[in-house]
Amino acid sequence: MAGSWKKFATAFVSGFAFAMPVSVTFLDYVGYVARVDGASMQPVLNPRKEPGHDVIFLNRWSVRNFEINRGDIVSLDSPRDPGTRLVKRVIALEGDTVKTLHYKNKFVTIPQGHCWVEGDHHGQSMDSNLFGPVAVGLIHAKASHIIWPYHRWQKLMSVIPSKRSPISITEKQIIDELVDDMGGQFHDS
Repeated sequence: MAGSWKKFATAFVSGFAFAMPVSVTFLDYVGYVARVDGASMQPVLNPRKEPGHDVIFLNRWSVRNFEINRGDIVSLDSPRDPGTRLVKRVIALEGDTVKTLHYKNKFVTIPQGHCWVEGDHHGQSMDSNLFGPVAVGLIHAKASHIIWPYHRWQKLMSVIPSKRSPISITEKQIIDELVDDMGGQFHDS
């Protein structure tokens, strides 16, 4: 009896000693699952008609070299609250110009090493329209699939919502837009 207990304990410890580093490596380099809270990514995630929360697979491997694309849904650390993780869609990359929804500047050209992220449900989202361009170093994973509830199991596509694509804009267009916002009252000093 004592011999079988010793064999079991040895097998368990050696299995644990192998499984633990493999699991940690998988979670650090490949990906993990996370529950999505909130309404900021509706209707793609947590649609109103569905009870409960979506669970997504967050792929760390796909962003290891900061290779993100417009339209990707990503998980990032909040620039305002580093302990908070956000799930948002990438709208623009460095060098792109976006027309903001309610940021302090009407137009923003994204600086090097940054991107512009937004929730799909603009009225419910804390995103770049609040805190500006985000350092790509804050992005730690790309959402690739909805894995729960089972009837919503699907691959998440990289799509930019209509009217949210980066724009091609000239200096004159920016000045004209600002003059319009000021009610046509612009004086050169």
